[in-house]
This record gives sequence, structure tokens and C-alpha cells, in this order.
Amino acid sequence: MKYAARSYCHRGGPVPLLGATIPEHFAVVAKQHGGREAVVSLPQGRRLSYGELEQSVDRLARGLLGMGFAKGERIGVWSTNNIEWLLLQMATARIGAVLVNINPAYRVRELAYALTKSEIHGLFIIPAFRSSDYVAMLLELMPELAGGSTALRSDVFRSLRRVVLYDPASPTATVRPHSGFTLWQEVLATADSVPQEKLDEITASLDMDEAINIQYTSGTTGFPKAVVLSHHNLLNNAWFAARAMHFTEQDKLAVAVPFYHCFGMVLANLLCLSVGACIVIPCEHFDPLAVLQAVATERCTAIHGVPTMFIAELEHARFAEFDLTSLRTGIMAGAPCPPALMKRVMGEMHCAEILIGYGETEASPLTHLTTRDDSFERRIETVGTNLPHQEVKVVNLDSGQTVAIGEVGEICFRGYHLMKGYYGDPEATRKTIDESGWLHSGDLGTMDADGYVRITGRLKDMIIRGGENIYPREIEEVLFTHPKVAQVAVFGVPDEFYGEEVMAWIQLHASQTITEPEIREFCKDKLAHFKIPKYLWFVDEFPTTVTGKLQKFRMREIAVEKLGTMAKK
Repeated sequence: MKYAARSYCHRGGPVPLLGATIPEHFAVVAKQHGGREAVVSLPQGRRLSYGELEQSVDRLARGLLGMGFAKGERIGVWSTNNIEWLLLQMATARIGAVLVNINPAYRVRELAYALTKSEIHGLFIIPAFRSSDYVAMLLELMPELAGGSTALRSDVFRSLRRVVLYDPASPTATVRPHSGFTLWQEVLATADSVPQEKLDEITASLDMDEAINIQYTSGTTGFPKAVVLSHHNLLNNAWFAARAMHFTEQDKLAVAVPFYHCFGMVLANLLCLSVGACIVIPCEHFDPLAVLQAVATERCTAIHGVPTMFIAELEHARFAEFDLTSLRTGIMAGAPCPPALMKRVMGEMHCAEILIGYGETEASPLTHLTTRDDSFERRIETVGTNLPHQEVKVVNLDSGQTVAIGEVGEICFRGYHLMKGYYGDPEATRKTIDESGWLHSGDLGTMDADGYVRITGRLKDMIIRGGENIYPREIEEVLFTHPKVAQVAVFGVPDEFYGEEVMAWIQLHASQTITEPEIREFCKDKLAHFKIPKYLWFVDEFPTTVTGKLQKFRMREIAVEKLGTMAKK
């Protein structure tokens, strides 16, 4: 058959898609597992069973209704990981409000963008975390919070009518920093004015295809876009990921990734709650030591993270002190995973069934996942196959035609998991999802005859040197196999003669030293000459997003500026 040699894959499967909303499905799970632990927050010293979590979610949902929030309105959360974040995730879904995830690393300008772009009606924040004073930043944007009423009227943020403050370390706090802030306890107090029957009636009226969440793209390649996702998108993505991991109510997941990101909110929180498993919060913000301690003390069976997180855990000076033998599975995603790192996680962390995941926010987010039954080579060299009820194809960059098996092209998706669109930006939506319903990922890769996909890099990361297409992932994998190399990032920088030249930033293992000639000699018999980096910089750290993704666009900016300065000398 002609199409057999083309890079296209569709997976149905014997298990149908779930047809419920998030609160409908959660109600069934909570009834089945009411006495089991649902969430453990170690920084807060708090534990909730499924029964207690359900009661807390319902009380907050009734409080939101009592405060005047309604179905379809947008409620933002600007916070690190804590139980209250989880309660907001489930309570907004309960009433059909749209939760807007705001990066806790945002500064004033970025916060203003999110508030305006999503037309947020309510905002929940924590007082501060480390050097981030959230209250002070909000006061800079909205001075009226210092002396106004809790029922806000802002000329700049016209939709925003209430800012709610809560302290994860003291959830019953009653001290108001300024008169314009509403307190968490005041929201809960209004729950008494809303009958449980009213809440149940609202939940029953919800439709699975309605918008329930806005997530901002990570911004590794530019300004974030507001991705709109539905109950159907998120619940099915989480549930099928849980099935692929063989996750049950017996599992406990150490959540090292931030809740505000789709990795944390969907593939950690919602994944656990979809099957009755336990969410373990080791820390407010990623701390490798806290994660190792949580796995050991709580006997976690699973752990998620991006490659940089696993590197930080493995390289921690106290790593050998912790018993990690309870680990079984987890997902490594968010950035390309070097095979050498995968081997260390499977061996040194005892996580024999660790899976490689791939996707993007616009796809809810997971599109591909390896399985524990895959061959070792496929588990370390590919991102697996697409999840059930999803389609994927690889297309030519110029013609848009599906390429042959094994050829490099842009990866495209279609199915239940695609976003509803970018909020308030139909033009950007049309550029991302074509007329046939295919989402163009911007990622380059290949597909084999069995549907396994291998990522070769971002479309914008591809280096074109003298007409040769160079994929950074290939060079990174070679460099990562050097025993002295802990982390590496490869990208292109401008060159007057070739158009672009290859640059590599390298972080060495602690106490290791090496020279540029040694690195180039190591690459000589592993890479074509034009792929060997012309520029090698040894660095102590990389620019990253809050989720740990390497920001190559920022590295490129730094490199171009420094190379330009050097050229003038």
C-alpha cells in the first residue's frame, strides 16, 4: 500500500475516551477511595484523604460562588506548589470557571501581560516566596489595593474585581496586609451562603467540551501565548497517561515539577486524581534535596521531572544517603533526554520503568510516551508512540506533504487533545492549527514504520551552516556521552561566511576540568567535521525557565553579544 511508507500514525484502542467533566470523574474516584491519602504537602505538614480533599474542594467552590464568580469567568493563581493551588484547580473546575495558571517567576511586566491578556476576573496569590514579593509587585501595578475596597475597580485591569491572598504556611491567617486584599478565610466563609444543592446543580450543567483552563506557553522561543483547554482535553490526557504508566491507587508520585505548568497540573495532579493515587508535594519550588528526602520518607513509587531536575538530583552531594528503591516509574519530559541520563535514572535511582514523554501545552500536553515494554533502545532513543485516540504525522517543511518513513520533517498532531485555541488571538490559532485540524508543533523529528518518533530538534533551533542542516540534538547526545560532561546545550550563532556556526555550552561534573581541544578530539570520530562546534563555552549554569527548560534563545542572545564584543577588540 502506498501510504505504508509514509510518516503517519493513528491509534484508537479498545478503551474509549472518557465522556465526563473533571468534577464528575473526580466524584467517582473520591467515592471509591475516600479513605486513601490524596495529597501530602511536606512543606505545609498537611495530609488530606480523598474524602477530605473532596470536602475542601466543595467548600472552596461554594466560596467562589459566594464571592460572585461564575461559570466561564477567569480566575488566576499566582503561586508556588501547595495544597491551596490544588484546591483551586479542582474548585474552579467544579463551578465551570476557567483557571489561569500564572508563572510564579513572573515579574511585574509579565504579570500585567497575563492579567490583561486573559482578562482575569479574580486573582489568588501567596504573599511572597524567596526574593519575589507578590504583594509589593501587585501594589506597583494596582496602587488602589493599598487603600481601596476588596471589591476592586481598576482602570487598567478592567475585568479584575478581587485579589485573594493566602499563606500556605498559615492557611487560617486573618491579617490583611492592605485593605484592598480579600483573605482566603473570607472566601471560605461565604460558602455558607451557597447550598450544596446549588453547587451540584451548576456542576451537572457543565459540558465536557467547555473551556476550563488557560495555560501560558513556556516562552522558550518568544512571548507566551494563552492556550485554552477543556475538561475533555485535560481529563483524557491525564487518564491515558496514567494507564500507560500502569498507575493505580497504590502509587505515590513525587511532584518536583511546578503546578502552574501542564506537566504539574495535568500529568501530575490530574493524573493522580484520575485513578486514586497520591500526590506528594516535596517543596514549594524545585529543590533536589527535598525531592530525594520526599521519595525516601514517603516511599514514593513515581517521580516526574525535566532532564535538568534529574541531573540535579543525581549530582547532589547527598544523593547516596537516600533509599530510592521504592521508585518504579515516572515521566521525563519537557526537553530532550540524553540516553546516558536515562540509564543513570533507571540504574542509580532504581526507576526501572521511567518513561520518556513528549508533547506541548497546545496538546494538553502529552502526545507521545514510551512504555515499560519497549526495547531499551526505543526507550532511550525515541519519545515512543502517540497516545490512544491521537493522530500524528511528519510533514515536509516546504510542501506540507507527509514525508517518507525515516525522513526528517515537522511533527503535526490531530485529535481530542488539541487546544480550543489561543485566547483572544484567532490569527495565531490559525497559524498553529491548519484548515484540516492539524496542529503544527514546530518540532523536527522522524517516525519509523511502527510509529515511534525521534525528536531531532526545534524548527527554530535547526542550524543551517553552509547549506547543511544540522540538528543540535545529535551533537548534544554525543557530547553528553563524555564522562566529564554533566549538561550541554547546542545552538547556532551568526557567521558571515557560513551563515551560522555551531556553538556548545557545556557544564562539567563537579571538580572536573577539560580543554576545548580535548572536546573536539572526542567529537572527531563521532560527528561530521561541520557538526563539531566551532565555539565551546564552559559554564556553571544555563538560562532556564522555571520548569527547568533550557532557554536557547537567551543563550544565543548572550553569545551573539559577547562574540560581537570580542570581534571589536
